[in-house]
Amino acid sequence: MRHTRKASGALLVLAGLLLMSACQGVSNGTPGSSSAGSGGSGSGGSGSGGTGGTGGSGGSGPSGETQLSVSPPTLPLGSVVAGGSGTALGTLSATGGSVTVTAADSSNSQFSVSGISLPVTINAGDSLPFTVTFSPSVAGSASATLTFTSSAQPATTVEDLTGKGTPGATHSVNLSWNASSSPNIAGYNIYRAAYASSCGSFAKINSTLNTNTLYTDSAVTDGNSYCYATTAVNSGNEESGYSNIVLAVEIPAP
Repeated sequence: MRHTRKASGALLVLAGLLLMSACQGVSNGTPGSSSAGSGGSGSGGSGSGGTGGTGGSGGSGPSGETQLSVSPPTLPLGSVVAGGSGTALGTLSATGGSVTVTAADSSNSQFSVSGISLPVTINAGDSLPFTVTFSPSVAGSASATLTFTSSAQPATTVEDLTGKGTPGATHSVNLSWNASSSPNIAGYNIYRAAYASSCGSFAKINSTLNTNTLYTDSAVTDGNSYCYATTAVNSGNEESGYSNIVLAVEIPAP
């Protein structure tokens, strides 16, 4: 009879009873210019004309620069399991006038930006949220510079990104079995097959003959299921058939 079981805790593989275990603005202004006018003089009879008056003066106020700012200046993505992903939110804001953002580039492919469709125009006084995703491929610290290109002054606005990839949970399958009662046993071979609805093709996973009745399979993939079996090999290099087969040993997903 076949049994399906999850690998959690310790599982044992027995030649007769095969068991096993599966081991997470600056503003500037131009002063106004003033002008002065002079009156004309004239003569008539014995009188003389008077002099004219002076003209008035005017000026123009400061003109502000259009700017794009990003908040926060440094965006921490925290710790993320290698192979997984984590997100954080940032905000773009326009001041002094409308700003058109035309590009957003990350200096590290482990960091990506989403949530905005470029080009996009941000009106003066408005803000636009965006999402940064951190997808570490390996464990270790990571950083990047996210650069936004726009019509503002200056034309580029940057945000620093930080994150840390952490090791994923490491799973293994611990195997043990009863020793063969046949004479002149030199050791054992261990076989593994992928499991879907049934066992696939078995392949030997020990590189050398295993001389005891214990074996740890550390080359399993998270989220997959496996079947296991063992064989006995005598001193004449004769190999037995498979022991009873253990089905559907499930390795936890990350």
